[in-house]
Amino acid sequence: PEINFPTVMVQTVYPGNPPVDIENLITRPIEKEVESLKGIKKMTSLSSQDVSGIFIEFQPNVDINKALQDVKDAVDKAKNDLPDDLREDPSVTDIDLSEFPVVNINLSGDFNVNELKEYAEELKDEIETIYEVSKVNITGITDREVRINLNPFKMSALKVSYTDVENAVKRENVSMSGGDIKMGKIRRTIRLVGEFKHPSEIDNIIVKSEKGNIVYMRDIGSVEFGFADRDSYARLNNQPVVSLQVIKKSGENLLSTIAQVNKILKKAQNDNTLPEKLVVTITNDQSKTVKLQLSNLENSIIMGMIFVIIILFLFLGTRNSLIVGLAIPMSMFLSFLVMGLLGYNINMIVLFALILALGMLVDNAIVVTENMFRYVQRGYSRMEAARQATGEVAVPIISSTATTLAAFVPLLFWDSTIGKFMSYLPETLIIVLTSSLVVALVIVPVVFNDFYKKGANVVLPKRRKHLIAIIILVLLAMIFFALKVNWMGTLLLAFAFIGLLDLLFLSRLALWFQKVGLVWLENTYLKFVTFALKGKNPYLLIAGTFVLMIVTMVFYFNSNPNIVFFPQPDPKLINIVTEMPINTDIDVTDSAMKVIEKKVFAVLKPDMKIVNSVLTTVGKGAVGENAGFGGRTGGSNKGLITINFVEYEDRGGISTRKIQHDLEKNLVGQYPGIIISVEGQKHGPPTGKPINLEIHGKDFRTLLFLSDTIRSVINAAGIPGIEALKIDLDVGKPELLVNINREKARRYGLSTSQIGDAIRTALFGKEISDFKQGEDEYKIRMKLADKYRYNLEDLINQRITFRSQASGKIIQVPISAVADFTYSSTYGAIKRIDRDRVVTIYSNVLEGYNANNINVELKKIMGQFKLPAGVTYKFTGEQ
Repeated sequence: PEINFPTVMVQTVYPGNPPVDIENLITRPIEKEVESLKGIKKMTSLSSQDVSGIFIEFQPNVDINKALQDVKDAVDKAKNDLPDDLREDPSVTDIDLSEFPVVNINLSGDFNVNELKEYAEELKDEIETIYEVSKVNITGITDREVRINLNPFKMSALKVSYTDVENAVKRENVSMSGGDIKMGKIRRTIRLVGEFKHPSEIDNIIVKSEKGNIVYMRDIGSVEFGFADRDSYARLNNQPVVSLQVIKKSGENLLSTIAQVNKILKKAQNDNTLPEKLVVTITNDQSKTVKLQLSNLENSIIMGMIFVIIILFLFLGTRNSLIVGLAIPMSMFLSFLVMGLLGYNINMIVLFALILALGMLVDNAIVVTENMFRYVQRGYSRMEAARQATGEVAVPIISSTATTLAAFVPLLFWDSTIGKFMSYLPETLIIVLTSSLVVALVIVPVVFNDFYKKGANVVLPKRRKHLIAIIILVLLAMIFFALKVNWMGTLLLAFAFIGLLDLLFLSRLALWFQKVGLVWLENTYLKFVTFALKGKNPYLLIAGTFVLMIVTMVFYFNSNPNIVFFPQPDPKLINIVTEMPINTDIDVTDSAMKVIEKKVFAVLKPDMKIVNSVLTTVGKGAVGENAGFGGRTGGSNKGLITINFVEYEDRGGISTRKIQHDLEKNLVGQYPGIIISVEGQKHGPPTGKPINLEIHGKDFRTLLFLSDTIRSVINAAGIPGIEALKIDLDVGKPELLVNINREKARRYGLSTSQIGDAIRTALFGKEISDFKQGEDEYKIRMKLADKYRYNLEDLINQRITFRSQASGKIIQVPISAVADFTYSSTYGAIKRIDRDRVVTIYSNVLEGYNANNINVELKKIMGQFKLPAGVTYKFTGEQ
């Protein structure tokens, strides 16, 4: 089921600042204002390079729209404490956790990157018109942009600054209205069209003109219509692809969504929007899994109903069992009607609850039907028997149903992510059992009065009429299948199957059971009761039962039972998550991923027949299942390989869990400098890692030292079953500190922000305008040409050109004249929970070991560990 908590995200971009500065200048002031809001359940923040992200999770009963407005108001109050040079205000948005990818569309073939990108964007535009689709993400390509590659030496020689370039482009790339002019009896609008029609036009614009000396853009650099710096790679089955990730809106029908996506794909291929040679591969199609699971559960319900009716045939005979059997579909239909009115969606938990209730929902109908049958045998008319018998047992069955429902009521107040996930179980059971009570007290007596005939309860069917009825049911089922009403067709086939069983042997078996089997059971039971009530036997039986209960409880709790939070079958997906040293160049990461891919395919080779696809993602989008709020996200040093297997019944007995172990054996710890984890697909509600230990405090150095020490102590303890303890703090992020000599800078008339802007523009670039081509819009970015911006000597010796406010003359100052540089390292990001800094130690648990037992041992170790004042720890995740 889709679950969601009201969650709001505050994101602030402050370019050129490391995580520590982002935390102090952005995150802390906003957190200070937000924490006073009512209804906050948890506040998590992540301060990373250039960006602050704060995630505020509210209590389930909080209205998300009110929460969103409250957070916006709090952020507005915090603006006074934020830096003055913040270019954009913090963005405040609500997050829907139930929006998730439902299918991946992979494009490949003998096409260049531009063509693949064009096809991908066309598909994206079409798919995003589907109401149920929230958005479509594209990976494997980078955005196009117009790049102005500047030469710092030519700029210095011609005394041109970055500001000159920016202003020149903005002056020329403009369209505007000039107002209206009266021409005779009409007025015409005068509109100036001056936007660039082709990037090459930028080469010829005038950047600067002084004393007759004209500097064109071509004099100080070159212009190209290319791509932004690459931030991701994608490959499918070892071949480069462009991948579209379709994300569904919360609460929308998954099957309908993917059906419409497939319709768009088919239409695009038929009308040649997509060329014939373009290879379109569908992966991670959630609809196939959902259809299979729904089909299996629906079949389980049908088979369960068949077995229930067969049991009823044996004990109640043909006529009574048919009356009681009608209570099953009637109770189900009434339940679906109520759930539909309440806005419920059909999901795995709802279907499981229906199966669980299947045997219970006939209990009330059995009691009512048997009592009515007893009254008829005593000579009452059908009407009077129905009235008297139902009234006699109404209070007992209402009480019985109420006590059954009472056992599930506490589950309704289970307040957590797990509680929201499991709430469908008690809610569905309460609806179904209440519906069965209504059917037993209202509908069953009516059916009994209209259709019951006096005579033997077990009757042999008339062969001809029986066959005609079976044929009619089968024909009706075929009609419903043709109309795509599969559930009704399956139900009718189930009744036809029961009728066929009745015709072949069920009636005779029921007749034998009523006359022989049931009589033997009754006699055996009578003998046991007689023995149990003789002499001191009642006291001995009660005492023995009590002693057995005590012994069982003592044995159970002393045996330290294995507790599994949610059973995990063989995974359909296996994720191989890789992490190289922080800030590793994406091309280096991609090269390493190709080596790992080769090993993965070697391990999979014997079992490739059960592998649907192997999708590799490097950089952006390379996130495993443990991301979460404030978790580790995709970066240039991250990689992800997702192996998608065929459905369980098509695997021919091959265990994907064994394949996962083989991958772990061949990958984990085999590549120095690369952290690799192999994760099977998780089933059940989102919980986090089975081992997840959070260390809370104020000082990051202390937290880092403690987390390293605790990890070493746990590793030294040799607790079996721990895969590999990891720390979620990225350390050793290389950086080059620019130390400004303020006295020298002041002497030249330079400010710190001028120096910072010059360095950032040279390296990262600056978006100065937009280039429009048809309906598409591309950024125009200026920066140093690659051969200069990646050369440290050229970078630090570039001259900052500006006009002196005192003399009015143009001054040029090399950065190296007012600053020196120091090599250093820092944290990749700073995570905070409820305003405390947090470092998390986490790990998966190896197959065959129990996470609960391991955490018991870990708690013993932590109980003996002395923590400094102000430092606390907490077991989270599955615990």
